[in-house]
Amino acid sequence: MADAPAGRDYRETVFLPDLPGDPFPLRAGLPKREPERVKHWAEIGLYHLLRKDAAGRPKYILHDGPPYANGAIHIGHAENKILKDLVVRSRQMSGFDSDYVPGWDCHGLPIEWKVEEDFRKAGRKKSDVPAVEFRKACRDYADKWIPLQRDEFRRLGIEADWDNYYTTMSFPAEAAIAAEFLRVVRTGLVYRGSKPVMWSPVERTSLAEAEVEYQEKTSPTIWVKFPIAAISSLQWGSGEPLPELAVLGDSKIVIWTTTPWTIPGNRAISFSSKVSYGVYRIDEVETGLAFDPWVSVGEKLVLADKLADDTLKTAKAAKWTRLSDAPTQLLANTTCWHPLRDKGYEFDVPLLDGDHVTDEAGTGFVHTAPSHGADDFVIWTKHFGQEGIPFTVDEEGRLTKEAPGFEGLEIIQLEGKNLGKDGPANKAVMDALIAVGALLARGQLKHSYPHSWRSKAPLIFRNTPQWFIALDREFRDGKTLRQIALDEIERVDWGQKRTGETKDYNRIKGMIQDRPDWLISRQRAWGVPLPIFVKKSDGSILQDDDVDARIIAAMKEGGADVWWATPAQDFLGAKYKADDFEKVEDILDVWFDSGSTHAFVVGNPDAPTRASFVNPVSTIYLEGSDQHRGWFHSSLLESCATRGRAPYDEVITHGFTMDEKGMKMSKSIGNTIEPQTIAAQNGIEILRLLIASAEYGDDLRLGKIMIDQSGEMYRKLRNTLRYCLGSLKGFEESERMPLDHDLPLMERWLLHRLWQLDRVVRQAYDTYQFRVALSAIVEFCNVDLSAFYVDVRKDALYCDAPTSLRRRACRTALEETFSRLTAWLAPILPFTAEEAWLTRFPDSVSVHLRTFPETPDSWEDDFAGEEIARLREARAVVTGALEVARREKSIGAALEAAPRVFVVDDELRASLQAVDFAELCITSGVVIEAGEGPADAFRLPEVAGVAVVVEKASGVKCARSWKYFDPTTADPRYPDITPRDAEAVAAWDAARG
Repeated sequence: MADAPAGRDYRETVFLPDLPGDPFPLRAGLPKREPERVKHWAEIGLYHLLRKDAAGRPKYILHDGPPYANGAIHIGHAENKILKDLVVRSRQMSGFDSDYVPGWDCHGLPIEWKVEEDFRKAGRKKSDVPAVEFRKACRDYADKWIPLQRDEFRRLGIEADWDNYYTTMSFPAEAAIAAEFLRVVRTGLVYRGSKPVMWSPVERTSLAEAEVEYQEKTSPTIWVKFPIAAISSLQWGSGEPLPELAVLGDSKIVIWTTTPWTIPGNRAISFSSKVSYGVYRIDEVETGLAFDPWVSVGEKLVLADKLADDTLKTAKAAKWTRLSDAPTQLLANTTCWHPLRDKGYEFDVPLLDGDHVTDEAGTGFVHTAPSHGADDFVIWTKHFGQEGIPFTVDEEGRLTKEAPGFEGLEIIQLEGKNLGKDGPANKAVMDALIAVGALLARGQLKHSYPHSWRSKAPLIFRNTPQWFIALDREFRDGKTLRQIALDEIERVDWGQKRTGETKDYNRIKGMIQDRPDWLISRQRAWGVPLPIFVKKSDGSILQDDDVDARIIAAMKEGGADVWWATPAQDFLGAKYKADDFEKVEDILDVWFDSGSTHAFVVGNPDAPTRASFVNPVSTIYLEGSDQHRGWFHSSLLESCATRGRAPYDEVITHGFTMDEKGMKMSKSIGNTIEPQTIAAQNGIEILRLLIASAEYGDDLRLGKIMIDQSGEMYRKLRNTLRYCLGSLKGFEESERMPLDHDLPLMERWLLHRLWQLDRVVRQAYDTYQFRVALSAIVEFCNVDLSAFYVDVRKDALYCDAPTSLRRRACRTALEETFSRLTAWLAPILPFTAEEAWLTRFPDSVSVHLRTFPETPDSWEDDFAGEEIARLREARAVVTGALEVARREKSIGAALEAAPRVFVVDDELRASLQAVDFAELCITSGVVIEAGEGPADAFRLPEVAGVAVVVEKASGVKCARSWKYFDPTTADPRYPDITPRDAEAVAAWDAARG
């Protein structure tokens, strides 16, 4: 085995992949190139070209859940927007008109707080600022952030109607939101009720369930003695009085609570007829304590039997005697005194039988303050209606004059470093109870407690008049809003199509089943008002088409500010007198704002900000999993109330962003990664690839390792595209081969793989499984294309004559591969796919105007797939043997070998002989023989019946292709190269004269 005689340098005749000028370099330079591409797309009006190109296609609409306009975007925003872009782009390329209108949520507390703070710094209290002036400041604040966020979103590669976005604070939008509310009013579901609602003293407003989260809190616990005042005279059937009556008469009922500040609001005690109670006399009290217990010898206490021992031990009683039962028929006729009776609480406290009472904790008796608890309110109003419910707490969370002795005390501290901590009210109430001998014991309890989702401060239950939307009032075909919403939950796909799981379905269903009426009023300034007038005579809502029309027309012209700036009489007209009506000045729950956006963005031909979305084929909402209690929830109820159906057909949720260790990202911890940083250092394509490769239904872990791994994946994909581009240099239609069964087996197999991949990718995109699509593409590029097909065919690509059928077939197949890869990757890597496509077709406008290429069923070709699979198994044995030979230095490159391959199976042996198996193994020759082969031949346990003995190739080394050949077969004009290479060089020379 020897080299051919030295002669001509054939390097210039080899058709190596070539990109003149290197328009698609391996070093992508993404941080610089991406912003240039964003600018280019804006200049050519890509969004409008997409709409024009897709005109007449079925519509598929992703409605943007509006982010809040207050600050730079963070990594959670980036994940959300990139996932939305993956949906929109993949749907567009699947043959739909997939429009996407971005929007912003602008009303609400975060902006209002900031503006309040700015006014305070200027020496002005919010109460001193006219409503219109204050609202303008809020509007200006949001207006400052929207263009900044918009540019940051565009930098992520998000294609959208950035010039015509929607905001909930635009005048037409505010008018549309108000109109939606008035539509709900017409259903009869809106009512004003006085009931305890979750109230944020820090934010000075009521909160809906969707705005509440539960956090751990340590609360004081107290056991309080209520002296029995009277028991109605009850007798047995014989006329004898009940024997327990005398024992119970001079006893005290004991309640337990974690909110001492609610004791001034106590109006009843609840018990359960299903619980066993007894009267317990204290016989001894513990001694040697550092304090004197508040329980005394001889004192008689009424407790649930199951809880008596624990309660008495907590009170430091040493011994006690159960004197008798405390029959529930007696308790039902018992009245107590308030423990602070002599301090301004001169009213009786009845005992009420309640289903909510158990003997699992406490004392078996529930302190009932109808102003401060849902169960308390329900049981009180069941017996007494609204009569007697006090308003003991004001909007700042301070006790009022209806809490004698405690007026002005804060329940929660509203200022200073202890903002959100317990105020002085709890201690003051406990001290008062101690002073009158009513406290039995006290302690502390760590428990789950409601907090504001936004301020993170604890909430209180406060009785205050509010506006609600009823969920259980029949209104549409005899159905309630709750029933309609539950029916629509059954219709909507909650991710089942994507994951097959029902956890999101179960979550939203449970929330709708269990939630109370929708609290929709807020006592704030920055939002859309409840634009209604209430008759002072009977409390009913005025419903008049002309009045409503004047309100909506004025808002379209001047925004929601007109509600405060315009005299009521102007809206009421000549038909009504303003003095007869109350003009409601509460604002709507901001979730009603965002829950109404479908009305003026999707599916409404008369939409004030959009007129193109009419009867979409499907509407999808995609947000974080927390939106089951937020936007998904409010949109469902709003649309079911006004239209009888959900505003969406599919709902997708994603998890939250975490650091590499699975910890929540926090600026205070210092473990955040900002999308702006990734864009500047790595390029946003790396983040897009990372998000597409993740199981986004779970929390997304982000860190340097993940980013580096994504960068390596990107490099391999880019290199694949670059190789295709270089190999296709000069490819023209005249060179294209018919894509039929006359193609070589390798090309038929490659088309077969493209056919398989097309189905996987389409199905994955159709079900939003971007990870599946990307994984299939990456595996194809790395395993099938790079490690096999290109490795085998590079000799034909580089060394065959341009007219060679094999080379033409290879380039034709690579052209089809490039066409599909650029399309399949375009939703995930929009910058790179665009760059590759325009490098290949510089006169084209954009890869994003394409749809996924149709892949003919004739490419299915199972024979080619099965045959190549068999050949690759045998090839694996050869390459394994070559690797051993290289390690042992018996050969250098694989082309120095001409292995002998022993094959037992006749059918497999015939397959190997029917192809150029040496080309498949990238050797200079191969000998196929029947039988088991020598005992020392190389074998792979997983490939039975194939053995390989590596032998050196004979002949001389070709100076052009490096294959070894018989020099006697050489073309005399080119004695140092193979006849195949000589044919290619002769064509090269002839083409150059």
